[in-house]
Amino acid sequence: MTHRPSSLALIMFLAAGSLVACSEEPQSLASYIAAICSTPFRSAPEAEAAYLSENAAAMTKMMIDMGIRPSGNVDADFVAMMVPHHQGAIEMAQAELRYGRNEQLRRMAQEIIVTQQQEIAAMRLAVGQPLPPSAPAPDRVSIGTGQRIEMRPPHPFAGDAS
Repeated sequence: MTHRPSSLALIMFLAAGSLVACSEEPQSLASYIAAICSTPFRSAPEAEAAYLSENAAAMTKMMIDMGIRPSGNVDADFVAMMVPHHQGAIEMAQAELRYGRNEQLRRMAQEIIVTQQQEIAAMRLAVGQPLPPSAPAPDRVSIGTGQRIEMRPPHPFAGDAS
């Protein structure tokens, strides 16, 4: 029975904290999501900080961009929400390519990038939206240690002109 008063005090303290937290000025959705995404990472090793930061940024951007204003067209709204979702997967896969070391996962990340880009294009075309202008694909991605990996084979005429 001696633990009951301390348990009750703890419950009251937590309840009061919840009331204070709920009565504060509302935070922006971006800061709320960033806090949720980054909280578990605070105890991560220093070497993983850049990767986790990029992932949290990708997830935050994805969640914010998925918050659309309904248009009255379910199909267009579906695409409007799914495009940022797929783009978030692309950005997370790019972070794996920059920082990951497992070759199997790196290959999967490359496949994710390609398939998600294809699905974005297919969804946009399905609802009659134009595709964004083509952008040159990055030739290389930094993998975190100053090293860079080739994302695609080098051009056959690139290199030494000797």
